[in-house]
Amino acid sequence: MAKVSIIGAGSWGIALAAVLEKNGHEVAVWSAFEEEIQMLQRDREHKKKLPGVCLKEGIQLTADLEQAVCGKDLLVLAVPSVYVRSTAKSMKPYVKEQTLIVNVAKGIEEQTLMSLTDIISEEIPQAKVAVLSGPSHAEEVGRGLPTTCVAGAKRKEDAEYVQNIFMNDVFRIYTSPDMLGIELGGALKNVIALAAGMADGLGYGDNTKAALITRGIAEIGRLALAMGAKYETISGLTGIGDLIVTCASRHSRNRKAGMLIGQGKSMEEAMAEVHMVVEGVYSAKAAIGLAEKYQIPMPIIEEVNEVLFAGKPVKEAVQELMLRDKKAEHEKLWENL
Repeated sequence: MAKVSIIGAGSWGIALAAVLEKNGHEVAVWSAFEEEIQMLQRDREHKKKLPGVCLKEGIQLTADLEQAVCGKDLLVLAVPSVYVRSTAKSMKPYVKEQTLIVNVAKGIEEQTLMSLTDIISEEIPQAKVAVLSGPSHAEEVGRGLPTTCVAGAKRKEDAEYVQNIFMNDVFRIYTSPDMLGIELGGALKNVIALAAGMADGLGYGDNTKAALITRGIAEIGRLALAMGAKYETISGLTGIGDLIVTCASRHSRNRKAGMLIGQGKSMEEAMAEVHMVVEGVYSAKAAIGLAEKYQIPMPIIEEVNEVLFAGKPVKEAVQELMLRDKKAEHEKLWENL
């Protein structure tokens, strides 16, 4: 049995707390909001963010960060990506040397273009850092539906430790050393999912969705490989797997926000209606920053940025994607003839 704290009481944090309690670990959940902790203590359920998933009485709930962090074997950082740096900074005084922190948020910091695990390492240099990601909507994980994820770490023993802590008969965990690929897949698929949702909002069909998913993974792959990530990661669970579920699922907040934008709502109106953080909006500018830095063409992500931040009509963005210059799907196939 391990002592584990979930830092963040959103839907994903609550779902993972339920998984870890089922696995026999001593679990605590922290929120920055005292009223949220009081609500969870009273109801043992987050009715707004994850209705139907009950937290067992043995799960400790606290708004005291020092209490949540001190004396734990594993810390799971489950706050939205935009709060990872500030939360890590607040955690630093309480984190012991060589404590393992697992990031489960998905995003790239807009100002620095840093991955979230790099941010954690920068803010808490005494800690070891890992990542857990994959096609894993909280609504299904919390209900115990079969799900697979990948634990990434620089050291194999750290990845295997995370694997052993989380894995059970319905939550299967693989390991990988490619932390960069895992995090890029998790962050950038949210931007493509916004595009998929916009297409749904316009009333387009399965053909359009398939094209966006396929060309979207091509964009993600080009950038990821240029940055040093591995092809196997992009073609695996945290690449194409996460992209498929986020573009197609009714649980996807990024797809839902995109759909609302496709139906004519502004970005601000869509985000307000979703009621949760829409990570793709925050990752979109960072994705363009990375594309420019590594000189990688990313036309879908460019058009999403135009819609979100320049007021471009969604229909016009789709039309421009369809009317781009003629090209081969894979130029190298012609070169190799």
